[in-house]
Amino acid sequence: MRALRLLVIVLGVLLVGGTLALVGAIIVRSQHGAESRAAAPKGMPYDTVLDLPAGAVVQTLQTAGERLIVHIALPDGRGEIIVLDLDSGARRGTIELRRNAAP
Repeated sequence: MRALRLLVIVLGVLLVGGTLALVGAIIVRSQHGAESRAAAPKGMPYDTVLDLPAGAVVQTLQTAGERLIVHIALPDGRGEIIVLDLDSGARRGTIELRRNAAP
């Protein structure tokens, strides 16, 4: 009976200690991972300039996989969507947005 009580106490201490060690390891790794991601962002080995027409306004920015989608409004009322490659910064294409004339 005495040995059983000692076994239960030892196993309880091991269970609590293991749980605390697991929580501590998760906290340490999550803090270390955030620092390494902030120090070296993936896919940003370049400086890129996106020339916009005079008077153009950026409406939205959105990522789509390895692409950056830039929606701009032009001063004449039209719009454009510019697609950039996030790995290289290269311009992949432009989509011109036009309104159809009412019939």
